[in-house]
Amino acid sequence: MENIARLTHAYKTAHWRIQRQWVGLALLVAAAALMVAALYLDVTSQAAIAGREIQDLNLALTISEQNSADLQTQLAALTSSVIMRQRALALGFRPAEPLEMEYLIVPGYFVIEPPILSAPSRPQLSALTILPAYTQSLLDWLDEKIMSSARGWQ
Repeated sequence: MENIARLTHAYKTAHWRIQRQWVGLALLVAAAALMVAALYLDVTSQAAIAGREIQDLNLALTISEQNSADLQTQLAALTSSVIMRQRALALGFRPAEPLEMEYLIVPGYFVIEPPILSAPSRPQLSALTILPAYTQSLLDWLDEKIMSSARGWQ
């Protein structure tokens, strides 16, 4: 009983110690919550920055593709047959007449044949070219095995 009286007396005289422990615990929880919030904010901001960089790169890619398509269109317009004929006429060229053409035979030159893209023809298999082992049915094979084993027992 005496111990209990001492504890209650100590508590009554130093109740600020318990309050300080509760305040310390509350501050510790608040600090932990702030650290978690800061970590979450950091990760979220990095993800947002990476997403924005991806959007910028996609925009740059789209612009580059559009520029490439524009340049290809300009090239196609400049090299069309009508424009090329007009440019050639403006430079003083004219279409060749059949009597003005001259063909040269170059020794050692050979014409490269274009590759044939069709599938090579395979010889058709007939019943005469198929081996008998591939024409035998399962029942024929089983009958042959039974007969050969029956001959072996005699």
